Amino acid sequence: MDFQTAVRTVLSKYATFNGRASRPEFWWFVLFVFLVNIVTSIIDSVIFGTPLLNSIAALGLLLPQLAVGARRLHDTDRSGWWLLIAFIPLIGWIVLIYFNIQPSQQGDNRFGPQPAA
Repeated sequence: MDFQTAVRTVLSKYATFNGRASRPEFWWFVLFVFLVNIVTSIIDSVIFGTPLLNSIAALGLLLPQLAVGARRLHDTDRSGWWLLIAFIPLIGWIVLIYFNIQPSQQGDNRFGPQPAA
């Protein structure tokens, strides 16, 4: 899965928390969000002087980030509720990164069929 396909897939499933998301789909979208944050921060500092555009972009991308995160956890046969572990400082983020770098569970699982990579 390439960058453009992954971003298009995640944005087309804007608030879909069902199903599974492959590793490339998740990580390409993480890169997309990172790049959007950099670009909007630069535009904000040059034009507005306040994080106006960056805040709008962050709010607009929040739901797809949560949805693809839950689907990625489903792909490793974990509940999307594991996203809440991010509220534990430092350790929560480390655990989530560990979960997200795990390979997909082969074949179907309780969350659906294996996504095409």
